Amino acid sequence: MANRLKEASSAYLRAHAGNPVDWWRWGAEAFEEAKRRDVPVFVSVGYSSCHWCHVMNKESFSDEATAALLNDNFVAIKVDRQERPDVDAVMMRATQAMTGQGGWPNTVFLTPDGRPFFAGTYYPDKPRDGLPSFRQVLLAIYDAWNSRKQEAVESAATLTEHLKEMNETRPVEGDVDPVQLVGNILSTFDEKHAGFGGAPKFFNAPALDALLVRTDKLANEVALITLEFITRGGVYDQVGGGFHRYAVDAGWEVPHFEKMLYDNALMLGTLTRGWVRALPGQETEQRELLERAIRGTVGWLLREMQLPSGAFAASQDAEVSYYLWNAKMLDEVLSGNSRFAQGVFHVTFEGNMPAGSDAEKDGSGLSTLQFHGNPAPERIRRVCAQLLAARQHRGLPERDEAVVVAWNGYLIESLVRASIVLNEPDWLAAAKTAAEDIWSRWVNSSDTKIGSTSDYAASALGFARLSGALGDATWLLRAQQILDAALELFGHPDGGFWDAVEDPLLFDRPRQLSDDAYPSATATMIAALRLVAQLTDKPEYDERADLACESLREILSDAPRFAGWALADELSKLEAADGRGPAQIVIVDESADAFSEMSQAAFRLAPFGSAIVVAQPETEGFGELLEGRNAIDGKPTAYVCHGNRCEQPITDWADLRELLWGPAPAENV
Repeated sequence: MANRLKEASSAYLRAHAGNPVDWWRWGAEAFEEAKRRDVPVFVSVGYSSCHWCHVMNKESFSDEATAALLNDNFVAIKVDRQERPDVDAVMMRATQAMTGQGGWPNTVFLTPDGRPFFAGTYYPDKPRDGLPSFRQVLLAIYDAWNSRKQEAVESAATLTEHLKEMNETRPVEGDVDPVQLVGNILSTFDEKHAGFGGAPKFFNAPALDALLVRTDKLANEVALITLEFITRGGVYDQVGGGFHRYAVDAGWEVPHFEKMLYDNALMLGTLTRGWVRALPGQETEQRELLERAIRGTVGWLLREMQLPSGAFAASQDAEVSYYLWNAKMLDEVLSGNSRFAQGVFHVTFEGNMPAGSDAEKDGSGLSTLQFHGNPAPERIRRVCAQLLAARQHRGLPERDEAVVVAWNGYLIESLVRASIVLNEPDWLAAAKTAAEDIWSRWVNSSDTKIGSTSDYAASALGFARLSGALGDATWLLRAQQILDAALELFGHPDGGFWDAVEDPLLFDRPRQLSDDAYPSATATMIAALRLVAQLTDKPEYDERADLACESLREILSDAPRFAGWALADELSKLEAADGRGPAQIVIVDESADAFSEMSQAAFRLAPFGSAIVVAQPETEGFGELLEGRNAIDGKPTAYVCHGNRCEQPITDWADLRELLWGPAPAENV
């Protein structure tokens, strides 16, 4: 039996190299083998930090009898969803269409020509909780293929045609009213626990971004209260920083403990916007709470997720016991501070974990930590430092060191903004180091899978934002090169974008217009096009973004909560019509100090979608942006334009604040 996974670049695939299953990698050879033998193709899609993927590997793929059943009657393909997001997307659509739900591991059976006819997710080694065993599933598929093959083939053909039809957008008549769409989102607000809808609760960071675009009291309040509940809940790691994947309950108490880079990248950006928008009368407490989460998240990213090469790893495993505490554990670590910590972090004798193996230890319940205190006191910081040091002796959760370009792109953009808003130069340096690593992967991509539209769009977005902060046009040129390539590779006839290059082995080309765990590829392309258009003064990028917006009108109208960045773009247009929309801000500074009061005011107060450049007077590569613009009297000088209208040069950061937000007390900046 050939071992086709042992040399894979994916750690997830290599982890299956020792299985008795005769695994194939996704490719023409596997399907040719299935046709030669006239057997179905079994596709298993997962990723390194997926708990149930590990369970199924241990229970089924490591079992000799199960492997023999697979090897004799199927061609088995193992896919890393982070390496092949296109395969993952198409297989997941099939699973959702057939079962009404999805998740990982994703288990799909295909005809030899690649059409799905049966799908599911995790199957246990023995029948359990209403699920058949995986061996029972294999035997049923084997029987169906050999006794009712034509029925399976016809069912697969019908399903694939249906999925292709679902991929087409329908025209939406009339104008889209973004204010009404904001109202639609607000109508789903959970007034008891904040957030939207019921359990499980996801962050919906792009939707929160949309609610923070305008100075809208209700929308801002809903977004900020949601951020407050999230950052106080167990879904945020109160000790080590960073966000878990989602909450399994409605109250944000108990998370799915995996930590994903994309969640933390997007939440970092949203928290930074929220920090600026803190509600009048609550600024101090809200800002301290959000700042605690921002600093904690970046601390975790730099401490546990940044790779030696500079980029950031994809995820950390869901090691439940690593994060749980009871009173006895706190006593052992904190001594005299234990009672204080039990109150601040709501650690009770009963605990708050659902019944099961992680529910209790030493006779008392285990708890996630929820923050019920004031974020400022030094005592809390000391307690968290002690708990973090003690927790690390438990052994860090496994890290998936795959570098997902798109997720790093989102993080670079968020890190740049957070670094300047909170005056942390080291964060900007980390963003630059990550960008250098990502760029090297573009240049030397022969052994790295960089194929999704989101890879192109998010890295272009991150590079363009970095270019403005550093006053270095090299990064803008790189963003343009990536964006131009994306326009050529991924353009869809309706003006939007496909999610990946075409793979002839897939029955459909992936395209998801709604946001999922992160913004859709088309929405991310729009954001990158808008930013690069402003930095280059090339209206053709804006025009291309306008075309792409048309392709999102259906999802915007039907489900605005799942089109957050697209809605933010529409709201920005509304602001622009009132003269308050995205601004082009050039700060000319002899020292090009991104952390001057003027630069910080710009990054804090610029409207959503604004482009900001901080550069020396003679900096080259920004075209006409710096032409004829100087530092007046040697002071950092801001040149602000809205659309085709430019303001007088500004040398006082307070005047810039007043221009962008109107008169306000200095402590609001």
